[in-house]
Amino acid sequence: MPPFAPLLHLFVLTLAALLAGCGSHDDAPTQPRAALAVTTAQPALDHWPIQIVANGSIEAWQEAVISSDVQALRLVEVRADVGNVVKAGQVLAVFDDETVKIDVAQAKAALAQAEAAVAAARDNATRARELSGSGAMSEQAVTQSLTSEQAALAQAAAARAALAAQRLRLERTRVVSPDDGVISARSATVGAVFGPGGELFRLIRQGRLEWRAELTDAELERIAAGMSARLELANGRTVESKVRMVAPTVNAHTRTGLAYVDLPPDAALRPGVFARGEFDLGASPALTVPLQAVSMREAFSYVFRLEADNTVRQVKVETGRRLGERLEIVAGLAPEARIAVEGAGFLNDGDHVRVVDELPPAALDKP
Repeated sequence: MPPFAPLLHLFVLTLAALLAGCGSHDDAPTQPRAALAVTTAQPALDHWPIQIVANGSIEAWQEAVISSDVQALRLVEVRADVGNVVKAGQVLAVFDDETVKIDVAQAKAALAQAEAAVAAARDNATRARELSGSGAMSEQAVTQSLTSEQAALAQAAAARAALAAQRLRLERTRVVSPDDGVISARSATVGAVFGPGGELFRLIRQGRLEWRAELTDAELERIAAGMSARLELANGRTVESKVRMVAPTVNAHTRTGLAYVDLPPDAALRPGVFARGEFDLGASPALTVPLQAVSMREAFSYVFRLEADNTVRQVKVETGRRLGERLEIVAGLAPEARIAVEGAGFLNDGDHVRVVDELPPAALDKP
């Protein structure tokens, strides 16, 4: 017998034992996977509101710029500040009017002098008319008297206009509010010298604010003046409002247009604040399911439909509106289907499930 025969015999026995062990492992019965417990429900058919959601900012309805109308006068008094509610005609600021009063007095004197010249020229013209054709006064002298009368009248009219202009300057040394409203900005400071057109205040006319909602062209076509809108503020409050007008143009760069929504007087509203809102377009039928019945996988929405053998089939669906804890199914699901609700997020296609409680559709109608 060869010397390595005992070693070869031992190797063969070990290999046989290993093969026997593998065979016994394959023949062992597999343990069945435990069924997942789920609740099920049928989709509910209801009427849901049709809404367009938009973002935008709150702005002043109209903001008036109140500026200086006088030349190189010093501001001596400021009577309004940011946030003040003012009335039309209320004095907001006063300029130094001493030099303007002097100009008014000079204009009055110039007018009196012009009117005196008119009286003298009128007497001469009357005399010339009486003597015209009598030979006592040459025709040249008659014409000169009549021309002097017309010149004096013109000078008097110019003096009268100059006086009116100076009086207007004097009136405009007192800056008044052009309308009721709220002061939104102030540049006026005592001692400053402003030229014509220099901004003193900004006024939110009548205190009116509006929400300027940004909408796409397709959305703008569905919005009309008088339509209801609901604005959501940052503090959680909602404000009911109405559409005043829809912009006739769309921005060529952003491809969006504006819907102007009038806002009621509210101390919580501030110009420049970003806000979100909804436009109510009525209602339409909607096939809805509980929100937890829908799973998002690889950017698509799925539900798990219960089959007759208590397995589930993964069904791709298209979703629409959301209201509370319910979601609209636009396509992919039959109204009579039973779907998994609680536990749906743990399921895979083909899983065996155990239904522990089925929720009736009537109990799911309330969002």
